[in-house]
Amino acid sequence: MNPAAVVRAREEAVTQLGVRVRYERGTFRGGRCVVGDEEQVVLNRRLPVETHVDVLAACLRELPHETVYLRPTVRAALEDAWTRQARGQVDQTELEE
Repeated sequence: MNPAAVVRAREEAVTQLGVRVRYERGTFRGGRCVVGDEEQVVLNRRLPVETHVDVLAACLRELPHETVYLRPTVRAALEDAWTRQARGQVDQTELEE
């Protein structure tokens, strides 16, 4: 599964859990936050899709992801991402100055 397809699948899962996904520009990596009373995941549109994959994986880990259907390949990729994150092997892409 290509990274863009993984992002779409994870975005769909986050959305099914009632969390809005937004793409913004800035000097941040991305993550989950609450704006007003709405929970959101904000992704930095300037960063590569691999970073979005990791940010969405981290957000899904904190949400009740077991309540939504995820294709087996998507679930396996999530579990792999969580293992890499636990080992500190996540994409640490920095913004170019």
